[in-house]
Amino acid sequence: MNFTREILLEKKIGVLMGGLSAEREVSLKTGGAVFESLKRQHFQAVEIDVDRDVCRRLKEEEIEVAFLALHGRYGEDGTIQGILEFLEIPYTGPGVMASSVAMNKLATKRLLESAAIPTPAYIAATVGKAVFDVEPQPGYPLVVKPVCEGSSLGISIVHGEAELQAAQEKAFTYDAQILLEQFIPGREITAAVLEGEPLPLIEIQPLSGFYDFQAKYTPGATNYLVPAPLSEPVTRMIQDLAVQSCRVVDCLSGAVRVDFRLDEDDRPLVIEINTIPGMTATSLLPKAARSAGIDFDALITTILGGASLKIQ
Repeated sequence: MNFTREILLEKKIGVLMGGLSAEREVSLKTGGAVFESLKRQHFQAVEIDVDRDVCRRLKEEEIEVAFLALHGRYGEDGTIQGILEFLEIPYTGPGVMASSVAMNKLATKRLLESAAIPTPAYIAATVGKAVFDVEPQPGYPLVVKPVCEGSSLGISIVHGEAELQAAQEKAFTYDAQILLEQFIPGREITAAVLEGEPLPLIEIQPLSGFYDFQAKYTPGATNYLVPAPLSEPVTRMIQDLAVQSCRVVDCLSGAVRVDFRLDEDDRPLVIEINTIPGMTATSLLPKAARSAGIDFDALITTILGGASLKIQ
């Protein structure tokens, strides 16, 4: 279903934020910004800090529509989406299966490969079965990352075998399964897709050279070029790949962000898909929307209007 503004003004909206993941603090900032926007626009909104007692809170507050502002485990991985389906509360963003797949970088890469969408070469490893030699494929340098984590938590760039064990140990503190992925040294581009339509691209230029947690959430630590200074053919190619990637994973609902790296020939490769992009002061989705002439309040109401139950 798609809600009109008039109907939504009559609904009680719960902004679900916080949660139990390592991205809790970022989620609280996202949720706070969403809540302030909804109140500014005269919606009946309440903030819900999600914990293991969330079902009781949703029932007590008589929530009729949920705006998901959660990041990481239990928020982006299909868990809260399944709870809301069970309670028959419409919610924003993709459904249970799409959320679960997109949160899992390994599952995402396998689906992308099946659809011939380019993504960097990789090796998967599990606790107790760390990789000690990655030559010749995918080779160094490489990116070591947890399979199910966001905000660049647990990520390292490894330039040789001497650094590999420590990088894997770091990633394993966040997840029992990790990826060792080919590092693409070119430009970093992100493509937002809003209700199935691509927004202007953003080029990310972290001053440190690595778009890690600090670079993402520290004002002034990263330069953002909006729209990204790319040729029209490359821009169209990236936007088309972003929409295709969302379609393959079945996450065209709400606002989704697809992250890319460009190789030395400006060939885009998909790094990952984010089904609940951040809404903080430094977040990318609001920047892309603004470049398309969509202010923050309009962005929030567009996402809210697409809330639905994905399992009928």
